[in-house]
Amino acid sequence: MRILVVGAGGVGGYFGGRLVQAGADVTFLVRPARAARLAAAGLLIASPLGDFHEPRPRLVEAAALRSQKFDLVLLSCKAYDLAEAMAGFAPAVADGTLVLPLLNGLAHLDALDARFGAERVLGGQCVISATLDPQGRILHLNDADILTFGARFASQRGRAEAIAAGFAAARFVTQLSPAIMQEMWEKWVFIASLAGITCLLRASIGDIVAAGGGGLALSLLGECSAIAAGHGYAPRAAALLRMRATLAAPGSKLKASMLRDIEASARIEADHVIGDMLRRRPPEDVAPVLDIVAVHLRAYELARQNGG
Repeated sequence: MRILVVGAGGVGGYFGGRLVQAGADVTFLVRPARAARLAAAGLLIASPLGDFHEPRPRLVEAAALRSQKFDLVLLSCKAYDLAEAMAGFAPAVADGTLVLPLLNGLAHLDALDARFGAERVLGGQCVISATLDPQGRILHLNDADILTFGARFASQRGRAEAIAAGFAAARFVTQLSPAIMQEMWEKWVFIASLAGITCLLRASIGDIVAAGGGGLALSLLGECSAIAAGHGYAPRAAALLRMRATLAAPGSKLKASMLRDIEASARIEADHVIGDMLRRRPPEDVAPVLDIVAVHLRAYELARQNGG
């Protein structure tokens, strides 16, 4: 199985690197600056679960991709880079290629389906905290490295099973889900609630609870859950219980990665995570907290664009 990993940042570099470590046929599609750094220093993962260094990772830039075809494209870019990423890896998508995206939310599925055809796009998500340090090393920040994916259509099931078998030797947790869309909705509900409340109040969950805002966090969770339910994907009882406990945990230091991006004055995935959730709200429903979150994040993005 020939695998194209789009990008070699924290997520793509980690999972792609672990596949390389297991002997898989992996090529990284990277921009020129990242290509130069990887060519000079190699791909290095520093992880509590074991370090790995590949001195000569197989690299390709978009301009040189046209003559190569792949069985699987592993996509882990930021949502605001999706259009550029699709244009970059499009030449590698042949009749038998499947695309496995690891982005949050669901808007990327609409874009990928429109560009490549829904039958080529799997459902997927991951649980990991990983980033690049100033030297370009991939830092795995916790002990979770779970990649979950599954068929969205019956016609994809056999090939999804083959991919899971191909991933089995890699040193990360692979989960082949029979209900991947349910799991993607549940993760989106949680991410939107966590990002929404911590960005709105610019604080960790524990500080929000200490300030009396725990009920506000749960109200936001209720609004997002109602939107999911309206599309036939109400969070299951066990998942909802975990979300409620996490969003109301006294003393928790948990912040959304979106808040960390705001604190660094960086770009954020607000439209993909929050805006798209609102767009899927039934016209007759209300989501007052989510509306306020969306305005708050749009204001941040406008101020950032204007140099504020």
